[in-house]
Amino acid sequence: MENHKTHSTKSLNWQILGWGILCIRFVQGWIFWGGGSRRFIYDPQKLDPYAPQWMANKLQSTMPGVLFDTGHLISFLLQHFTLLYLAIIAFSLIELLSGLGLIFGFFTRAASMVTVFISVILMVLFGWQGSTCMDEWTMAVSNLSMGLTLFMTGGSVYSIDSWMTQRYPQLLHKRWFLFLGSGPWSLETIKRVALGCFIFTVLFTVGTYDYYRGSVFSRYHAGPVNPDLFHLSLYDGTLDAHSVRFKMYVDGGPSVVPIYITRIELLDATQNIVRSWTASQLRVLPRTAINNVYAYNQVKVGMYGLVAPESAKAEISLLFSKGKKLLPGAYQLQIYTVDGHRWDLALHL
Repeated sequence: MENHKTHSTKSLNWQILGWGILCIRFVQGWIFWGGGSRRFIYDPQKLDPYAPQWMANKLQSTMPGVLFDTGHLISFLLQHFTLLYLAIIAFSLIELLSGLGLIFGFFTRAASMVTVFISVILMVLFGWQGSTCMDEWTMAVSNLSMGLTLFMTGGSVYSIDSWMTQRYPQLLHKRWFLFLGSGPWSLETIKRVALGCFIFTVLFTVGTYDYYRGSVFSRYHAGPVNPDLFHLSLYDGTLDAHSVRFKMYVDGGPSVVPIYITRIELLDATQNIVRSWTASQLRVLPRTAINNVYAYNQVKVGMYGLVAPESAKAEISLLFSKGKKLLPGAYQLQIYTVDGHRWDLALHL
């Protein structure tokens, strides 16, 4: 009699948890279902390699600020199309199925842990983006906390899991189903799991927040990579009697608009301009003058000079027009953007 009463109490508590998190389960499920369904159903151009919405562009835009030095992995994928396409399809499919699993409460705990895993990946890739309200960071930590909560509660009401346990009560005695599907856990189990999830959530939230914006152990800052202001890295410059070549990487700034390069100047050691390229000259550069590293976000010529989206990486070659011969010595290449910023690169002949 006592065991039956204990079992009934545990079952009642489990149902109360299910009612309490029903809204969270639906919203979390809809977020992930929405992400996958947009690509497969409502906006298939995101999976079209020839469309501007192609997901590889979004993936490349994460490279300047990814965590744990995972930029090399992204770079590898971007340069191997088959692996890239399979990865995007697999990620989108997993996202869609995990969302459906939560909406319908089918293997709820497994689906919730998939959303937790995806949230961690999104934080690693996109956490630095979002210039207004730390949009991507907020999304990642919110989804992670909701996913962990759903993992602890499962889906006890309005769920396929609940229907399955009513039709096949023996499932409630299967450890694999209690871990992957739904079902009441003992109070001690819930306490241990909840404490572990709480510690991980605190470390994940506070740690990433302090890294991206400070305001915990340091003053507020714009982050290691600023999502508001463009930053242009210039490197591997070479100068000879006929041309100047250099590599450039847009490793900071908003991903929704490009940076515009309107003028390039070459100065000698006395700061005199010895060569220059205006917007009208840059806009007519041949394709051979721009060697892009990636096939997606690329440096291109535009109406007002060169157009370079965030994460674009390319080698630029500029030929000299007729003029005074350059003498051996130190030179400086200066690149001007439409917002008034200047980027310098030291050169030697």
